[in-house]
Amino acid sequence: MKKLYALLFLIMTSLSFGQTFYSENIGTATGTLSITANTFQNSTPIVYSGTADTRSTLATGTYAGASQGRNVFITNTADLFFQIDGLNTSAYNSSNIQLSFGLNTNNVNNQVAVEFSTNGTNWTAITYTVTATNWSLVTIPGGQIPSSSTLSLRFRQPNPAVAQFRIDDIKLSNVSSSCTLALGTPTTSCINSTLGIDTYSVTIPFTGGGNANYVITPSSGTVGGDNPTTTAEGNITITGISENTGYSVTIVGGTCNLDTNGNSPECKPVNSLPYSEPFPYTVGGSLNAEQKWTAVNSGDNITINSGSLSYTGITSTGNSITFGGSGAESRTPFTNTTTGTVYASFIATVTDLSNITSTDLTVNTYFAVFTDNSGATTNGRVWIRKNGTQYQYGLGTTAAPTDWDTTLYNVNDIQYIVLGYDFTNNILTLTINPTIGGTASPTLAVVPATAYTSIAGLIFRQDGNTNTPTMIIDELRVDVTPNFTLGTSQNEITGLKMYPNPVSNGTLFIETAANAEKTVTVFDVIGKQVLKTISSENEINVSELNAGVYVVKISEEGKTATKKLVVR
Repeated sequence: MKKLYALLFLIMTSLSFGQTFYSENIGTATGTLSITANTFQNSTPIVYSGTADTRSTLATGTYAGASQGRNVFITNTADLFFQIDGLNTSAYNSSNIQLSFGLNTNNVNNQVAVEFSTNGTNWTAITYTVTATNWSLVTIPGGQIPSSSTLSLRFRQPNPAVAQFRIDDIKLSNVSSSCTLALGTPTTSCINSTLGIDTYSVTIPFTGGGNANYVITPSSGTVGGDNPTTTAEGNITITGISENTGYSVTIVGGTCNLDTNGNSPECKPVNSLPYSEPFPYTVGGSLNAEQKWTAVNSGDNITINSGSLSYTGITSTGNSITFGGSGAESRTPFTNTTTGTVYASFIATVTDLSNITSTDLTVNTYFAVFTDNSGATTNGRVWIRKNGTQYQYGLGTTAAPTDWDTTLYNVNDIQYIVLGYDFTNNILTLTINPTIGGTASPTLAVVPATAYTSIAGLIFRQDGNTNTPTMIIDELRVDVTPNFTLGTSQNEITGLKMYPNPVSNGTLFIETAANAEKTVTVFDVIGKQVLKTISSENEINVSELNAGVYVVKISEEGKTATKKLVVR
């Protein structure tokens, strides 16, 4: 499941800017459900039926006001349908009743049949125009939907079938053709961003004012800004709305009866380093709802899990988090770091591998990743894959893993994982199960092809239903120093010297106090092994290496060192 990563302020606004008297976002459940099994936004007297189903995949998000959640999926089987009964439009003039809905199609010439009925038996086609492929908003102006107390709407696959369709964000609005006041797209802005519940403001641009007495009624907050009663064009502002509370604003005057609504922005702070997160939140809640975390896409959320994981040397408190399969990612922003070294460490375990049915070792995923100051992901990623009945970790500096740890773990084994990046030497490290308060060498170390200029966040990621196992994570810690001794050139080998560096004559010298037999392995910047030799001599022939940056891993008498090498 591919995902685009960015910090998203999920702002949902009504696009009709008339009086929206019916709105349906298809609910917030997960997985594939039949129409009858789905929990919709509306209930009695509204009734939903049909042979289509509802899904959380391919969530809306490419048109303004998209709800980012579930949708109705109509496969390319003739006459599959989604029907809505119990709609009442009798209070409105047919010429003012506007229908809008989100539509996903792969061809503008492929149209889902949209129909209405006032008796549930006889159906009349509604005409409309599709302007874009994938997700787009379809708006059908007044004149086609009748004024009726027994209105039904139906979205149906034509016969013969033409394509697959997805439907979302269905709205009926009363839009007066004689109303001159027009509202633009609202924007929201956080007044503060703290660990408490903050407030935000809404700005609503308008034109066509100054010709009637308008009454502005918000669901909460204080009205300010320009007054459309006396001003032809300007901005209405609503201030003091509580974070996590959506807004709605109704404007009535003359022949106008307008409303607009939306969700709260995320007024969340940047966490200061050093930063510890024991997940002391309510079990079953969403991690993205907490003030230290923010959502980076849509889907089912990472949830708070009861209890803590234990690792020697760490005192666990609070609870933990759990996730698996596909769903929304959670990002925790922290102090932007551009120099020195930054480490993100956490306790982890896999509790279930059964959803990963493939035995192919190329089926893998990354579940933790550094982000830069803008929130975009880096290639500093912790990978995981199933290997037989066990699992192993990898490290990546590209869109694919570049190196895998050879240690295999069983379900419910516990690991302490440390992802680190050294800005000075441009080395990304993964250290697994170090001794807290002791010394450790990185389990894996690679050199990114392009040095990172900023690290300011960490994402825990759910990828796909068949490659992300069920995991528990606990005791996240982000700092510029680890809680054990670990340098950028890790060295457990006494008296180790590697010279010259840079090397230009094809001969590299490696000396140690023991001068015993050594295994020398050289990796390029994408983690590919380019040289491996076992020798008790000090001279290593590197003449076949191209000019560039490499990582040299040296093993002697059970001890390991990792160093950066430059070849000219």
